[in-house]
Amino acid sequence: MLLSDAAQRFAAHLDRVRRLSPATVRAYASDLADLVATVGDLDVALIDIEVLREWLWRASQRGDARSTLARRTSSARGFFAWAVDEGYVDTDASLRLVTPKKAKHLPRVATASGLDDMLRAAGDAAAGGDPIALRDHAVLELLYGSGIRVSELCGLDIDDLDLSRATARVVGKGSKERVVPYGAPARRAIEAYLTRGRPVLAARSDGAAPALFLGSRGGRLGARTVYDLVARTVGPLVGGAVGPHALRHSAATHLLDGGADLRAVQELLGHASLGTTQVYTHVSSERLAAAYRQAHPRA
Repeated sequence: MLLSDAAQRFAAHLDRVRRLSPATVRAYASDLADLVATVGDLDVALIDIEVLREWLWRASQRGDARSTLARRTSSARGFFAWAVDEGYVDTDASLRLVTPKKAKHLPRVATASGLDDMLRAAGDAAAGGDPIALRDHAVLELLYGSGIRVSELCGLDIDDLDLSRATARVVGKGSKERVVPYGAPARRAIEAYLTRGRPVLAARSDGAAPALFLGSRGGRLGARTVYDLVARTVGPLVGGAVGPHALRHSAATHLLDGGADLRAVQELLGHASLGTTQVYTHVSSERLAAAYRQAHPRA
């Protein structure tokens, strides 16, 4: 079987059987498409460790980041493990691949005071009753107040909220559901949006969408709009272009700064591994060390 055909079947398997997110399926498909483009559309049974090493070497030579190389190694391993199970190949050519170590970059985090000022300004803008301003305020408050992902936020329907308990039911990676709490400021912003903002936006659409957050034309709010919003409001606080994950990073770090249990933060964020959450302990440590160096006379 040709590599391109096997890659298509593998993508279908990830989507229909393993039920991975569309973004994850696209990432696997993109990596395998790059393999085809680099080594040719060979019979999958002819691909060995040397072919895979050549593929990764060429990627490194054209300047692909180590994180990209690590992801492509993971994609190759997943693909060939599946190919063995399906009987397309006798041996797994990827077993001896070495995963490049990712460069360690701590996430950029805004200060609590900076976010407080930004959210207050967003609230002042929303007080005028503009439906977009009301929506944007609620979006920012919920992202920071709950630490959810942008895909989880955009996927929320009105029925996913429990306003009395100030919780939201979100669907995370791997279609896993969890219930996350949010604070009183987010609750007030959401209620104001639902009362004065969403009905105006909903009236701009022909059909009633169940989505919690709506775009300017009345359809479900897209991730790109949220990215632009966060880049415009949070970017200046951290000195660079950032996306919605900056608010997730900030929420997790501020929780740990405030004494929250690491496993509780893991559950809130929906991380499968505690190790993923532990990066925020490093951020807290770095912040503590920086404060010490700046303030202590004997630093």
